[in-house]
Amino acid sequence: MSPLLPLVRPAVQLPTGGLTLLGANFWSRQGGPLMWRTFDESLVREELGVLAEHGLDLTRSFFYWPDFHPVPDRVDEELCARFGRFLDLHTEAGLGTIPTFIVGHMSGENWDPVWRNGRDLYRDVWMVDRQAWFIREMVRRFQRHEAVVGWLISNEMPLYGGSGGAPTSGDTTGPGHEAVTAWAGLMVQAVRAAGGVQPVSIGDGAWGREVTGSDNGFRIRDLSPLVDWLGPHNYHMTDDAIRQHFVPAMHAELLARFGRPVVMEEFGLSSDFVSDEGAADYYRQVLHTTLLAGATGWIAWNNTDFDLPDQDPYRHHPFEMHFGITTSEGRPKPQLLELQRFRELLDKLDLPSCRRAPTNTGIVVSSYLEADHPFVTEADAAAVRDSLLQSYISARLADLAPAILHELDGVPAAKLLLVPSVKALTAPAWRALAEAAEAGSTVLITYSSGETPVQRGPWWPGLDKLAGVRKLLRYGLTEPVTDPVVTWHFTEHFGDLGPGDSLTFAAGGTPDGRCMLPVEPVDARVVARDSHDRPALLERVVGAGRIVLATYPVEYFAARTPRVNPDATVRLYRAAAELAGALPDVVIDDPNAFADIIEHADGRRFALVVSESPEALKVGLRTRGSGEIEPVSLEPYGVELVSLPARS
Repeated sequence: MSPLLPLVRPAVQLPTGGLTLLGANFWSRQGGPLMWRTFDESLVREELGVLAEHGLDLTRSFFYWPDFHPVPDRVDEELCARFGRFLDLHTEAGLGTIPTFIVGHMSGENWDPVWRNGRDLYRDVWMVDRQAWFIREMVRRFQRHEAVVGWLISNEMPLYGGSGGAPTSGDTTGPGHEAVTAWAGLMVQAVRAAGGVQPVSIGDGAWGREVTGSDNGFRIRDLSPLVDWLGPHNYHMTDDAIRQHFVPAMHAELLARFGRPVVMEEFGLSSDFVSDEGAADYYRQVLHTTLLAGATGWIAWNNTDFDLPDQDPYRHHPFEMHFGITTSEGRPKPQLLELQRFRELLDKLDLPSCRRAPTNTGIVVSSYLEADHPFVTEADAAAVRDSLLQSYISARLADLAPAILHELDGVPAAKLLLVPSVKALTAPAWRALAEAAEAGSTVLITYSSGETPVQRGPWWPGLDKLAGVRKLLRYGLTEPVTDPVVTWHFTEHFGDLGPGDSLTFAAGGTPDGRCMLPVEPVDARVVARDSHDRPALLERVVGAGRIVLATYPVEYFAARTPRVNPDATVRLYRAAAELAGALPDVVIDDPNAFADIIEHADGRRFALVVSESPEALKVGLRTRGSGEIEPVSLEPYGVELVSLPARS
């Protein structure tokens, strides 16, 4: 039988004429969105100079639509001339920029040209034509300027134009996403028709259902063939420090599957919400975890703080004044210093010549996150998304560097396949998992009844045969978990766990979701039992591999529990990887830090070590075949790049 091949993890580079796409979204501190009315050339030169001095090579810039397009058939030539000088200043500073056309949403308010009069931005033919005309006019004027390295159609268009009327009744195949996709295609064509040859994307924030589980009309699967990169915008808030750090990385992983570069188009925070130390920690975490997740560009929000308390939107959203990486006096904030250090790391790596090392672990993403399955409640997608994020966190902290495998794209065999807290996959996907086990995969499936009462229970055809058990469920009923903490007692060896070992899990979730699967073994081996002597973990040998069934939704439990990470799922995944022979070349025996391998085309290899601890750590790295590496000291939430020995 052929050996199982490692899984490739994509990290596509965007061709940008030598820039490495590390920069900031830009408004001058004099005026913010209204900066073009009082354009101060000397101030803008100074602001761009500060960015360049700290290693940034890019801005994202904005045609504030109400000002640049004051009447339907005319643009403001004076403002265009000012934008031309703005581009010249970029060239002088050694920076590039990505102009953004339809800027109707900005910082907590929508801004219409006075002539829009409520017309639909996607379906009104005249309104679509006016947007395309404006784009052509801007591209025609500026497409030859060397400072322009790309184009963005909009700024967070779902917040400005809405979802295009995407249906909310459960029939997600209606005209909403079709109108949005047609609009996007026409806008991209307008760029090309005017001679714009630079890369282009939409600027929608990449909040489609493929990432969020909620359909906003901007379907990434439909839009990705139209664009040259995908650009997530991340301003999430969670209830767990590690979860907060990993959300942007998970979004990058979900987007990387579409074969386009992933540029972190907007990320950041208001200093009104966090201390300087906390701001630096967050920037450091987002930059490095998204690098390891396949992102190849980063544009912080935004370049400066503002002192504009009487100007909308800052009057009513005052925290929006302090998202800057410099103060309103132009002084660098800790966030900018983190970007500068990240630039040094990118240069040391020579990022364009690097790739993410292949992996032996894949996480299967249920198609019920994004597909048009009929009569399926969207509410269950939230549990799929959140359990997936928790699985990714635990696999990362176990050093497994997981690949994201989407059911819609097929499920390949790999040494270790994780199927986290799953209520439903399609019948062909269950068949593919059984075939993967026959071929040699260790398939770890954790049960879930879902989070809603809609057809509550396992949508698993042939669960008993697949797992080698007999389920003991009663129709229409669940087996609730009443213990606040679930403990598994190991009775058999499972990887490096064995008799006498135990794992404990906080049991979070809704009454519909906080349930377990009662079973009795038929031809499966009981590896661990719960405190009520019920099977908690079972293994069935299948062909060259095995099916491992966890009767508790441990990822879902953790996803619904505040301040839980790292939890015992890290230990479970590490043991499963030991059993499957799926451990990577570098591991750390501390769940508060993880490592991942970056490979250079010239043969050099690096381990990027990331701490998820608020305390200083000293961790040892073990390498396969080379033994111990000198321990690495990590500052709180710190990172270190370690050169690895050459392959023997």
